[in-house]
Amino acid sequence: MLRQYELVDRVLGYDPKADEALINRAYVYAMKQHGSQKRASGDPYFSHPIEVAGILTDLKLDTATIVTALLHDTIEDTGSTMDELTKLFGPQVAGLVDGVTKLTRIELTSERSKQAENFRKFLLAMSNDIRVLLVKLADRLHNMRTLHFISSAEKRQRIALETMEIYAPLAGRMGIQEIREELEDLAFKELNPEAREALIKRLNEFRESTGDAVKKIADEIRAKLEEAGLPCEVIGREKRPYSMWRKMERRAISLEQLSDIFGFRVIVDDVPDCYRAIGVLHTSWPMVPGRFKDYISTPKANGYRSLHTTMIGPQRKRAEVQVRTRKMHEVAEYGIAAHWLYKEASGTDASGEFAATFKWLRQLIEMLEHGASPEEFLEHTKLQMYSDQVFCFTPNGLLITLPRGATPIDFAYAVHTEIGDTCVGCKINGRHMPLRSKLENGDEVEIIRSQAQKPSPAWEAIVATGKARSAIRRSIRATKQAEFSKLGRQIVKTAFEAAGREATDTILERALGPLRKHDINELLAGVGDGTINPQQILQTVYPEDGAPKGGRKRNGRMNGKDERGGSVRVTGRASGLAIRFAPEMFPLPGERIVGIMMPGEGVTIYPIDAPALEEFDGDAMRWIDATWDIDPEHPQSFPTRLRVTAKNEVGSLGHIATLIADYGSNIANLSLAQRDTDFYDIQLDLEVRDLKHLTRIMSALNGLSCVNTVVRPRR
Repeated sequence: MLRQYELVDRVLGYDPKADEALINRAYVYAMKQHGSQKRASGDPYFSHPIEVAGILTDLKLDTATIVTALLHDTIEDTGSTMDELTKLFGPQVAGLVDGVTKLTRIELTSERSKQAENFRKFLLAMSNDIRVLLVKLADRLHNMRTLHFISSAEKRQRIALETMEIYAPLAGRMGIQEIREELEDLAFKELNPEAREALIKRLNEFRESTGDAVKKIADEIRAKLEEAGLPCEVIGREKRPYSMWRKMERRAISLEQLSDIFGFRVIVDDVPDCYRAIGVLHTSWPMVPGRFKDYISTPKANGYRSLHTTMIGPQRKRAEVQVRTRKMHEVAEYGIAAHWLYKEASGTDASGEFAATFKWLRQLIEMLEHGASPEEFLEHTKLQMYSDQVFCFTPNGLLITLPRGATPIDFAYAVHTEIGDTCVGCKINGRHMPLRSKLENGDEVEIIRSQAQKPSPAWEAIVATGKARSAIRRSIRATKQAEFSKLGRQIVKTAFEAAGREATDTILERALGPLRKHDINELLAGVGDGTINPQQILQTVYPEDGAPKGGRKRNGRMNGKDERGGSVRVTGRASGLAIRFAPEMFPLPGERIVGIMMPGEGVTIYPIDAPALEEFDGDAMRWIDATWDIDPEHPQSFPTRLRVTAKNEVGSLGHIATLIADYGSNIANLSLAQRDTDFYDIQLDLEVRDLKHLTRIMSALNGLSCVNTVVRPRR
């Protein structure tokens, strides 16, 4: 445990202007408040805040942050109050302690089911002052270092998983790589100890066979650069076990194939020297193609800048080399914490220089305002934090940073939400490409737009950024709400007309209070999504009409009157989000259809003779009349399915496919269901205009000598 004078000396070592008296006062106060409290290890509890403060001195943080670390558990675990801390240490320190305390309370009450909401509060709290997060990261790091003292295996696993999923990625996004790597490795040790031990054993064997390779390679690199007139510092090290394990898993390679077991950092005087150093290295040793990355001209989102290359270096060892200036190295080591380091050193505020580091946090906070649920927000946040990056450009040269695996849809939403919402196509490097294409470093992306376009639900499966996914879901929710409201108005109008009544907005407003709806759109949307029955509205505004009597018959009517009290018009194969076709039922224009209200989902359309309708026979109020409303001037194609039994002879399949094409139909999918010596069964998914079109195709297929039977399967 650090002693009082040792902690003060550490702070004064990098910040001679630090408030020594304030640190001493906080040290003594915290020690007194925690008194005889013990940790799970048996150590005095006060050793924990001291070690947290010590971790923050490694990041060279300001006096207020160090004092906050010493006091961060006093409100939670002792009799201290906010008023007392404000009086003794000032409002700034008290505010930081309060922020950390709130995060601690969130963490202590966290269960898996509550984690998403807690994390939402977490980001809101740290957005007020990023130093709250820095103290929390140091707090979590020390707790992970002492995790083995906790007796409950389940609790250890929960803490380790939370660390791996949230705290380590947060440290990475703040640019504090050393803390991120240690958190990952400590969590890896708890979550997968066998894999870690096996990897360490292999590393030890590898180290024995290669000897002191790191030092020898570092010395050769330094000598080669100094020979070229480039004074430098070369730092060599082995990667941590988890870092290597993750790369081996992702690339499906062995330890021997891993290119960057050895990592070397070359620190030079200025930016031109960075590029000169890369030139010397590449002319001295062969580089591995495709492994050069320039993060100086295109920095990472967390402010990281450096040149990366992998080469077959001295002793024929593959080695990753990072070349950077001293200032770049400080930012790479301390991340956003370097903001306070340079502020203290220069006496000026460096916020502008480090603004990019906060950009991702601002974007996440913006998503708080639009997320449908905390779980959705947590999903987006993890996507944002875990991703590697690609750098793409607009036609005007604007740089857009995206996670690896991102598509042009992600790109469009990164430029502006409206551009994403109206995206209909794209050009990548001047060529028209599918929207599902994965973007690569250096791609120039042009988005093609249409004001008539709306985001498709299918986009969710191909985007990689939380911002895009959140915007798509938000747009789909708004579209679905509008469609439900439109469908609900149609159903209510039909129901009221059947009762000889009018469904004007003035009349419908009478139902808002009793049915607890804010406005008519919300009321009608409830009818459209099946959560409100139109008869409820009718009986609410006209109670004298009474409730309908009788059951529902399969033909959809009883005594000539629609019992459900509504009807819908089906305008095409994609009737919208409020009206959908039952899966694998394939209703076609020209045949009778019926709708079934699915609460929360809208209307599902079935053919009237579908066997699956039997399960709804006892629920009269879910049935709804449905009719086709197809424009004959603009025919559409609809999916359908046939099962054909054909002779097992040469050319049979060709004859069948040719006939279908001759009749103006397209085969969307084909599969052989069963095959024997004489016959085989073919399942054909076709696109046809209507029932008459399908009937003609089936009749023609039955006329082929190679076809035995043609049936239209029904579920």
